[in-house]
Amino acid sequence: MHRLFIAIRPPLFIRSQLLTLMEGIAGARWQNDDQLHLTLRFIGEVDQYMANDLADLLGTVRFHPFTVELGSVGCFASNGRPNSLWVGLRPCDALMILHRKIDHLCVTLGLKPDARAYLPHITIARCGRSTASVEPFMKRHANFSSAPFEVSGFSLYESHLGGEGATYNQVAHYPA
Repeated sequence: MHRLFIAIRPPLFIRSQLLTLMEGIAGARWQNDDQLHLTLRFIGEVDQYMANDLADLLGTVRFHPFTVELGSVGCFASNGRPNSLWVGLRPCDALMILHRKIDHLCVTLGLKPDARAYLPHITIARCGRSTASVEPFMKRHANFSSAPFEVSGFSLYESHLGGEGATYNQVAHYPA
């Protein structure tokens, strides 16, 4: 089985800016440079045949390069406790269109549609029960933003879960 997702890898200058944010919350498990990505669609576990079909079909997705920028911080929570901290993107129609194209393609392959609303973000930390409050961090970085950066492609990744967190391997890249 292959655990897959489709994502955009931000350029080095954006990843470097994100890495400088990653401090000040005791117990947070900060992402490393190799883990920073903007998910377009989480696939989950699929067999080799589905993985191959998906890789082939993603090559048919057409789009023009577009520009995005980071512009918020937030967290996802379950049972009232934060479980991940993220940096969000400013609204971008072209990004939403690309997401919808990829989601539609996945559904045509027989994958279930993503039940959650798409919120473009880059996860910067995972939080557990022993993680200190994220509120001071979120207040300190409430006005965070980045320079615009161009999206000129996306990639299919395979995720491997381990004791030190997930590792991601690029399976294929799809230029605009």
